[in-house]
Amino acid sequence: MPQPSTTLRFLALITNFLHDVSEFLNTGSTKITRQYPRSLIGTVSVTAVILMAVGAMSGQQPSILSFIPNGVFFPNQNGASQTYSSTGGGIDQTGPFFQSLGTNGRSCGTCHQPSDGMSVSAANVQLRFLETEGREPIFRPVDGSNCNHNIDVSTLAGREAAYSLLRNRGLIRIAIAVPTSADYRVVAVNNRYGCNESDVISMYRRPLPATNLRFLSTVMFDGRESSPLTGTMKILYENYPNSLLSDLAHQSLDATVGHAQGDGTRPTPAEQQQIVNFEIALSTAQAFTDRVGLLNERAASGGPIPLLNQPFFVTINSSIHFVLPQFEQPGGLVTPGDGRFSSAIFNTFDAWASLPAQDPRAAVARGQTIFNSRRIDISDVAGINDDLSAGGLVPGGIPSFQGTCGTCHDTPNFGNHSFPTALDIGTGEPNPYDTSVNLGGLDISYLPAITVCRTDPATGAPTTDCKTTTDLGQALIDGRFDHVGKIKGPILRGLSARAPFFHNGSAGSLLDVVHFYEKRFRLTLTAQDESDLVAFLSAL
Repeated sequence: MPQPSTTLRFLALITNFLHDVSEFLNTGSTKITRQYPRSLIGTVSVTAVILMAVGAMSGQQPSILSFIPNGVFFPNQNGASQTYSSTGGGIDQTGPFFQSLGTNGRSCGTCHQPSDGMSVSAANVQLRFLETEGREPIFRPVDGSNCNHNIDVSTLAGREAAYSLLRNRGLIRIAIAVPTSADYRVVAVNNRYGCNESDVISMYRRPLPATNLRFLSTVMFDGRESSPLTGTMKILYENYPNSLLSDLAHQSLDATVGHAQGDGTRPTPAEQQQIVNFEIALSTAQAFTDRVGLLNERAASGGPIPLLNQPFFVTINSSIHFVLPQFEQPGGLVTPGDGRFSSAIFNTFDAWASLPAQDPRAAVARGQTIFNSRRIDISDVAGINDDLSAGGLVPGGIPSFQGTCGTCHDTPNFGNHSFPTALDIGTGEPNPYDTSVNLGGLDISYLPAITVCRTDPATGAPTTDCKTTTDLGQALIDGRFDHVGKIKGPILRGLSARAPFFHNGSAGSLLDVVHFYEKRFRLTLTAQDESDLVAFLSAL
C-alpha cells in the first residue's frame, strides 16, 4: 500500500478528475477530453469511486473527501448514479451519519455508501474485504458474520468463511427474539452457519438505501421502526411527515446500538436530528447508462434532479384504495381523496416512446410501458389474496387479483407502495418441489429454513398449520402467524447501484428479478420484453 502522503496526493488527483468527469457529463465541457486520454476516463472514474468507498469504510474521511458536491457521478455496473442533497449543495461526510458513534468503528456510512446509492453492493463489500483482509468495520461478528458464535475470525481463511454472506450477497444478519405473545411456535431452524436458536431468529437482509426517504411509508423491511409495538409510529396520512421523521430518529439510535454496538448515549437527540435532516434531503437515481448515455436528454426526466420536487403524500395513487375505497385512505392521485389512480406509475421516459425502435432510448420507454401496463395475475400473495382477518383485502380472500407492477409499486416515479403494506410474494419462501430455490426459481439454498406452526389458543401447543420460510418478516415484530414472511417493497430508484436485489440478495441481476416475476406469476414475456424491462429498471 502507498504511504498516507502518497495516497492523499493520489486521492486529490482522483477527486479533481472526478469533478471534471461530472462537469463533462453535466455540461458538455471539453476540459476533460483535453486533459485526459479518452481510454482512461471510464477506468479512472471507477477507481475514483472505489477509493471513495474505501475512504468511507472507517467513518473517518480524508479531508479531501469530506464533501461530495451535487452532480458527482458514481459508476456502477450499468452506468452511473447521482445523489443530490436539497440542502448544502452536496453530501457532507463530516456529520454524525459518517461518524463512529459506537464501539466497533462503524458509522451509518459503513453500510450506506454514496458510491452505492446510499446502500452497499456485494461488489463493494468484497472489494473492502480484499483491501483490508476482512478487518475493516463492516466485518464485525455482531451481525456481519453468518453467525456470531463458533466462528474463527483470527485467520484470513476464517474471516472469508465467517463473512461469506456479507461478501457474496451483501447480507447483514438480523437477529430478533420471537415475541412472547406470538400465536405460533418455531419448531425447527436449519441454519447451516450454526445460528439454530428457536427463541432468537437469525435472518439475512440487504441494507436498505438511506436516500429518497421522504417517500417512505414504512421504515425497515419488517416495519419494526414504524410500529407502536417497538415504541415507534405507523406512518399514516394524518401523521406524516412527523411520524416518518420520528421513526427515522429512533432508527438511527437503534442502528447505532445494534450494528455499531453503542451504549445508547449516541447519537444524542441533536445528532439524531442531524442524521434525519441529512437523510431526508437526499435524492438518488441512475443518471447515465452505458447504452443510452445521460437519462435526462431529449426531454426525458431521468436522474435525481426531477425527484427533488416530486409530490408525495401517504396513500398517493393507492392502487388498493381505487378498487376498495375502505382501504388506504384517503388515496388520490393529485390531491388527497380525489378518487383518482393511474397505472402509469412512471412517466420518466415518456418522451422517448416515439423514437425509432432500434434506439436504445426506445427500449427504456418500452420497458416503462411494460412496467406500467402489462397485466399480472396476482395469486397466493399474503397481504392481497389472503383472508381479511389475516391482512388480505376481502373476507374469505380472493384466488386472484388482476393487477400490474404498479399494484404493489404505486408511488409515482419511485415505485414503492405509498401505504404501509407488508406482502409475501415468495422471495423468501422455498419452492415445495425444490426447497433450494424460492417460488420464483432463484437460489435460496444459502439461507436458513425456519418452520413455524400456529399454536392452539387453548393449550399453546403447536398445531399442524405450519409454514417454512427463510425470513419470518413482520411476524417477528407483531407475533402473528398470518404475517409470516410479509415484508415491505423497496423504493426502485437507484437499483443499478446496489446489486444484488430482493431483501435476501437472491437476485444477482435485474434480469434475475424479471425472471422471478415470470416464474412466480406465470408472466409471459418475450426475450425483447425482458431486455426492455431490464433497460428500464437499469435506468431508474
